[in-house]
Amino acid sequence: MPDDLAVHDGSPSPAAATGTGRAPSGRRPGGRVRASGLVLGSALSLQFGAAVAALLFPRAGALGVVTLRLLFGAVVLMVLCRPRLRGHSRADWGLVAAFGLALGGMNTLFYQAIERIPLGAAVTLEVLGPLVLSVVASRRPVSWLWAVLALGGVLLLGRGGFDELNAAGVAYALGAGAMWVLYILLSARTGRRFAGSDGLALALVVAAALSLPLGVASAGRTLLDPVTLGLGAAVALLSSVLPYSLELASLRRLPAATFAVLMSVEPAVAAAAGFLVLDQALSLVTGLAIGLVVAASIGAVLTPPAPRTPPVSAP
Repeated sequence: MPDDLAVHDGSPSPAAATGTGRAPSGRRPGGRVRASGLVLGSALSLQFGAAVAALLFPRAGALGVVTLRLLFGAVVLMVLCRPRLRGHSRADWGLVAAFGLALGGMNTLFYQAIERIPLGAAVTLEVLGPLVLSVVASRRPVSWLWAVLALGGVLLLGRGGFDELNAAGVAYALGAGAMWVLYILLSARTGRRFAGSDGLALALVVAAALSLPLGVASAGRTLLDPVTLGLGAAVALLSSVLPYSLELASLRRLPAATFAVLMSVEPAVAAAAGFLVLDQALSLVTGLAIGLVVAASIGAVLTPPAPRTPPVSAP
C-alpha cells in the first residue's frame, strides 16, 4: 500500500487521517527497532480489539458494538484533540460529513463481516480495497504482479472454502474494503484542511451520530448495561485509542514505507487473534492464502509509483 494507506481492521491510521503519512527516515537503528515494535503492538491491539468486539456480539449485536466503539472513540478524541470548530467553510464541513460517513460505513460493514466469517478471512478480504487502490496508483507494470498474487490468495481462500464462508459475510468484508478506499481518499483531503487530528475527531462524531440510531434499534437498553458499556469501552481503547497513540509515536521514528510494510501483516495478526481469542481454526490452505495477500501488500508498498511525465511546454 502507498505511504498513506496504512490502516487495519477498518480502523483509520492517524498517518492517513491527519495527512502526516510521511515520517523522517534518518533515525538511529535502535529507534527503528523500538518504533517497529510500536507498530506491531498497534496491530496486535487492533486485531485483538476486534476479537473482543466479536465476543461482545451476543450481548449487543454487531451494530450495537460499532455504536459503542464509535461513541467512546469520538469522546476520547474530542477530549484529547479539542478541535477548533470555528473558521471552517461549508465545504470543510461537507468533507468532514463525507469522511464520517465513510468511517462509519467502514466500521459497520467490517463488524457485520466478523459476525459472520472468521476474523482472519474478513481482514484478508477487506485489505483488497486498499491493495487495488495501491496497484492503480502505482502505474507500474510490476504492480500487476502483486494484483495477481493477491487474486491467487483470494482464490485459495475460496478453495479453503468460500463454500464454508457465509456469503453475506464475504460481501460485507468486500464492502468494508471499498469503504476503506473512500476513507483513504477522503482522509487525505481532510488532513489538508484540518490541523492535526481535528478532522478525524470531528468525523468520528459524525460516524457515531449516524451509528447511534442503528445501535439503539438493534441493541436497545442493552447498550446501557454496565458490563456491555465496560466491554464497549475496552473495544474502543484496544481498537482506537491505543493503536492511534502507538502509530503516532512510531511515525516519528520510521519512514512511512516501512510503517506501511509492517501494517501489511494485519491479516496474519487477525488470523492469530481469531485463533487465540475466538477459537477460529486456521487451516493450512487458509494460512497460505493469507500469506499471499500479505506478500502482495508488502510488494505493493515497496513498489515506487511511476514518475509523472512533465508536460511539454510550447515553444
